[in-house]
Amino acid sequence: MTSGGRRLGELTIARALEMVMPFERFAFFPETTPDDWAPHESWLKPRAMDPASGALLFPVQSYLVRTRHHTILIDACVGNHKERPTRPLWHQKTDDAYLRALAALEVAPEDIDFVMCTHMHSDHVGWNTRLEGGRWVPTFPNARYVFTRRELEAWEHGHEKFSRAPLEDSVLPVIAAGQAELVTNDFALDDEVWLEPAPGHTPDHVTICLASGGERAVMCGDVMHSPVQCLHPEWTAWPDWDAAQAKRTRRAFMERHCGTDTLICTAHFPLPSAGRIVAQADAFRLVDDDAEW
Repeated sequence: MTSGGRRLGELTIARALEMVMPFERFAFFPETTPDDWAPHESWLKPRAMDPASGALLFPVQSYLVRTRHHTILIDACVGNHKERPTRPLWHQKTDDAYLRALAALEVAPEDIDFVMCTHMHSDHVGWNTRLEGGRWVPTFPNARYVFTRRELEAWEHGHEKFSRAPLEDSVLPVIAAGQAELVTNDFALDDEVWLEPAPGHTPDHVTICLASGGERAVMCGDVMHSPVQCLHPEWTAWPDWDAAQAKRTRRAFMERHCGTDTLICTAHFPLPSAGRIVAQADAFRLVDDDAEW
């Protein structure tokens, strides 16, 4: 990838990859069976499924969007020094892979104008903050962080499946620092960048839409996690807050964009992690983007 990234009209989109994370497939999709996976193993391996273990392989990455006016970071990965005991590869991590990935894009934390958050799971907000002198401070000191108010309120209320830790170490310190913008799920930064509601995975999960020069893209966050969900949008991912709503959102999202030129930028599909949705039988598939990243 060049430091300039992929063109989209007058915008550029680039990736900052923190890691590739293995997930045990029957734990992540707990309603599935070996028979469900059998037709898909050959095409998922080796990019989306480890050939040896059968684990799903999920990139953990941010998208960096440069407009004529702003430098925008979309989702902020796992972060360092975070207490994540159920995820050993995330727990108290201390590497510099993510900051090196940003540096390779010729961007420093001070250069980010906006951090936009699709939702508040720990692998999407972790680098919002860094540990300094024993306290959490915003990693991006000049940025406004965009969260939806309803997502924040849901996390403050809590959910039996999820720890409050990401809220407390990666969101509330940003609010305390006065750098948060609490918005509705149809917020528009300008006519090139705006939010659209995509609830289910979390209560106010959003997608982030881009448009420039007649071209369009959508950062879909965790509407779907693996390419297999294009063929099986009914498969429930364990982290889905409201499974029924997540299924409806996932299918509606793919129906809406199927057969269009909209570039779908996923959080966790194998690289290039982006492409266009086309019909396949009574479901869908993502055709990889062939542009240079």
